[in-house]
Amino acid sequence: MLLDFFPSRTLTVYLARLFLTRIVAVLVMLVLVLMMLDLLGESGDILAVPGNGQAELLRYVSLRIPQLVARFLPYSVLLATIITLATLNQNSEVISMKAAGLSAHQVLAPLVLTAIFIAGLSFVFNERVVTRATASLDAWSSAEYGPILPDSGVRNNVYMAEGRDILLAATVAGDASNMVLSKVTYYRRNASGMIVDEIRAPRATFTRSGWVLTDATRFDVRRTQTSKLPRATVAAGITPERVLISSVDADSQDIFTLAKSIDAMKVAGRRTSELEAAWWHKISGPLSSVLMPILGAVAAFGLARSGQLLVRSVIGMALGFAYFVIDNAALAMGNFGGYPPFIAAWAPFLLFALVGETVLIRTEE
Repeated sequence: MLLDFFPSRTLTVYLARLFLTRIVAVLVMLVLVLMMLDLLGESGDILAVPGNGQAELLRYVSLRIPQLVARFLPYSVLLATIITLATLNQNSEVISMKAAGLSAHQVLAPLVLTAIFIAGLSFVFNERVVTRATASLDAWSSAEYGPILPDSGVRNNVYMAEGRDILLAATVAGDASNMVLSKVTYYRRNASGMIVDEIRAPRATFTRSGWVLTDATRFDVRRTQTSKLPRATVAAGITPERVLISSVDADSQDIFTLAKSIDAMKVAGRRTSELEAAWWHKISGPLSSVLMPILGAVAAFGLARSGQLLVRSVIGMALGFAYFVIDNAALAMGNFGGYPPFIAAWAPFLLFALVGETVLIRTEE
């Protein structure tokens, strides 16, 4: 038996199915359109690499679609909420439900329940699929869509500075015992901080003496001369352990791996507020889908024949998109240290939950 908070079983299933089909339809439409536009922009770079063809284009699509689904699923829930509630209102189904004695919260309960289900699926999908796709795509794009080392722990765009040494790498593969850097650039500075040497190499491995760069090209800044170096050893103070800590990407790690990375960075005395905010947002982000029926509920109540259905729908969309703007702004403030990580991730969610409830109660009355 359903709780009194829900309408009858038949009505609950009807509303939930109606809402779910519209979420899927809107999401498919958004992903297809955005994927085509994105592929038009990237296909030139992918096909510019010798040997790349249709298989690489399909590979890019397979890695990019999970990111688009994760990013635009809450938007799809918002738009599906507006479409569902506006249709119910226009067909006088909301009036019929209220005439049967249902409150606004009982009308919305099946939609909120469906949104909770979507949020759970979104969390699992983000942690199991999106993180891996993001790591692979970032590593591939850093390699300019060329061949990369087949390693599941590939990281990209690493920057490390130690004393007078600066070390950059496009990709990092392997763990601390067998780490390999690709597309490496090394800078050596003098006592005043000016760069005096630049060494570039396609590959580097770590030994006790430092990073060994093979087939390197050295540029002497003072003499403005370029020379070839079959082998060069640099940056002994930058260990693989430090590289692992410096190359933490929250989007490429699941919530458990990210928690371990945060602990390791705390032990090393590194700043972790940005990663902590991202950790909390891995939970609050998928839950944003639960807010969308509440924020879009303004489109459900009020007489359709009053001519204000479009205005109410626009208000619901404005509330939903305002949430995403405030959420991104709060995360940015958290990354700069303006907000504590927990507040940066959860304050927009709690604020708009209160705003949505307030608007819902006032519009119903």
